[in-house]
Amino acid sequence: MRRQICNRFRGVRLVAGLVGTTVVLSGWLSSAALAASAREIDTSVDEALVRFEKEVQGGKSFLDSSKGMLVFPSVVKAGLGVGGEYGEGALRAAGKTVEYYSTAAGSFGLQAGGQVKTIIVAFLEADALKRFQESKGWKVGVDGSVALVTVGASGAIDTAKLNDPIVGFVFGQKGLMYNLSLEGSKFTKLNKH
Repeated sequence: MRRQICNRFRGVRLVAGLVGTTVVLSGWLSSAALAASAREIDTSVDEALVRFEKEVQGGKSFLDSSKGMLVFPSVVKAGLGVGGEYGEGALRAAGKTVEYYSTAAGSFGLQAGGQVKTIIVAFLEADALKRFQESKGWKVGVDGSVALVTVGASGAIDTAKLNDPIVGFVFGQKGLMYNLSLEGSKFTKLNKH
């Protein structure tokens, strides 16, 4: 009987710890990211695009041919059992910022630590961009899919494989990251001036 009570108490402590971690992470991630002004976001987006064009052969012409791109220069992911990620960025079309967005996602499972990554989502079809812009909140895997693109050994994008209307790239500190998914990420329009 005493063992059952101890096991229940441990379970309650674990759930309370997970809930506490989630609350702390969500507050930390959102408050840190909400401090960015429109000008700061635009500057960071410019830097992220320069890095993309430098690291990916043919990256500039690829982005120039897209109908629009959503760029999150700094998405912070942190977790301890329960994880979350948050970042702010801009939707660009014809080289100009059209709107500002946030991205957020949560996850459960064995995880500990933190990570910062850059996400670029390119809209290759005008209809896909229009549907995205008209949405109130767009969730990957529910409202549309984003095919993550890898770069070949030569460092160039294989344009023959770009058949999807929306494609994405994820960069870490050491360059393009593989075996990731944007599934479950939610993009929400921000009111920035």
